Amino acid sequence: MTVRQHFRGRKNRCYSLAVKAVRRAFVYATKARRLKQRNMRTLWITRIAAASREHGMKYPQLMHNLTKTSVQLNRRVISDLAITEPRSFLSLAKLARTRQQEGFRAALGDGKEPAGVFSRVVLLQ
Repeated sequence: MTVRQHFRGRKNRCYSLAVKAVRRAFVYATKARRLKQRNMRTLWITRIAAASREHGMKYPQLMHNLTKTSVQLNRRVISDLAITEPRSFLSLAKLARTRQQEGFRAALGDGKEPAGVFSRVVLLQ
């Protein structure tokens, strides 16, 4: 109950009021943590979308093709790369575009892998 010492009025002196206030404060803290995580995720997605539009790709295309090429980077890391290391992000965008073109060729019936791109199809064979 040391948390109750920071409250004002009867909430820091009366036990029952202090218990209610502390529980309510913990509920609000939990909700705020979830809200912060949600806001950060939307910020990362916005940054990645803006950077991918600079390279002529849309966000869903970029993320889909990066997962198809087995890139194990999460949105936070990709967002940081887009801001601090644009050349690294450019190489990721090129990799995703190559994978996208590979998918188009595979759908048309060519099926050959471009140089430097390893898809799951090649790894399973």
